[in-house]
This record gives sequence, C-alpha cells and structure tokens, in this order.
Amino acid sequence: MIEGSFAVVTLTNPDRRNAQTPALWRALAAVGRDLPGDVRAVLLRAEGASFSAGLDRRMFPGGGGIAGESDLVTLAGASDDELDATIASFQEAFTWWRRPDLLTVAAVQGHAVGAGFQLALACDLRVCADDARFSMRETALGLVPDLAGTKPLVDLVGYARALEICVTGRWVGAQEAVSMGLATLTVPREDLDGAARDLLAALLAAPRDAVIETKALLAGASARTYDEQRAAERAAQARRLRDLAGTGE
Repeated sequence: MIEGSFAVVTLTNPDRRNAQTPALWRALAAVGRDLPGDVRAVLLRAEGASFSAGLDRRMFPGGGGIAGESDLVTLAGASDDELDATIASFQEAFTWWRRPDLLTVAAVQGHAVGAGFQLALACDLRVCADDARFSMRETALGLVPDLAGTKPLVDLVGYARALEICVTGRWVGAQEAVSMGLATLTVPREDLDGAARDLLAALLAAPRDAVIETKALLAGASARTYDEQRAAERAAQARRLRDLAGTGE
C-alpha cells in the first residue's frame, strides 16, 4: 500500500504467526521490483500477535509439505547449481530493503524467529513492541541463517555477540535488542505502528538526495579504511555542493 512518499508492506497470515514460505518470498521480491520511483521509504509490519515465526514448518521433513513448493528434503536433492540458484531466489525477498534510494523500518511485535528475524534485519531500522522477542533458530535445527541476515547481524552487534545469538538460538527481548543496537527503540504494543510511522516521518524530513548520499557513506564505512572513508565523504560532499549550486551533472 502506497501512502504518499512511503509504502507499507504488511504480513497478513496471523493464523500461522506469519510463517514464511517461498510464495511469500516471491511476493516480497515482487514488491521490491514494483515500487514506484517516488517512494522514499518502506514500513514493514505484520498482523497478529507475532511479526513472523520463521520458515513454515510444513517445509521441514514430516511437516506435510506445501502444494506447489519443494520441501527441504527435495531441495537437498537438487544439484549444486540448482540449489544455489534456488536459495539466491529466496534471498531476493530480503535484499532490496537496503537499496541506497530507500529507507526501511520494520515494526516488530511478538516473535521474530529465524527467517522472521532475518526479515527484520533486512530493514535499515527496527522499532520493537515491548513484547518483541528475536531468535535465530537455524543452527539449532542443523541449518545456517541463509536469508541475508548474517551480515547485518554482525554489523549491528559484532562477531562475538552474533555468534552467541546464532549458535545458542536464545531469545533476545526488546530491551536487550535496543541495548545491543539491534533495535532503535521499544514502545508499548499499542504504540508500535504510531512509533514506526513517527520514525519514518523524521527520516523523510531531510532532502532525498542528501539522505541517499549519507546512507551510502554509512553503509560502506565498515569496508573502507579511515582515509578511504574521508575520501568518500569529500566526493559525496562535492556532489551535494554542486547539486545545491545547480552546477551538478
């Protein structure tokens, strides 16, 4: 749903705690591809008690399967190239949220488990209800987090904390998420949507081109040396000054 300069994407399967399937991932990837060019920000939210309980258990061995979809056992029987391409297609649902021309905020309530945790991590920022609980359960199930969540998790909390969270699969509550940098703030459940929209409004107050340049600077900072980052700042500022003066390309 488009609301002026931002879009709202809502997970709408509360009866299954917004469990995720390949069909959902295809739909989310399509949202990213089809966003109008004038959309500057996206709010990701979910209906019901939980943000997302992770991968739909019907995909697991003995889970009964989902019509028209390959379960995990079937995926395991694919060739290396086929399996790599399939997982890459799943990841498309999680990667577009960090595009340099967008600002994205996840509003998280209840459980955000596995794929749900990774979908929240796909966004630039997270606002949590006070009942939010994150858990990365893949390793406990004999798997690894493979939906583009490991990089943002390490960037946010550091290698050691990310390792502990992933390998133990423990719950991270809302207050701890804020204290370790996973979330921007936590609010009472009834205030979640309003707080997320307020944050979006604040993010949208600055000029779009300046936001895009700033986001690119910050997103690339960890991969640059100090001197490389200073050079990137100079180049970005030169573009902004020339644009403001009307002499840019």
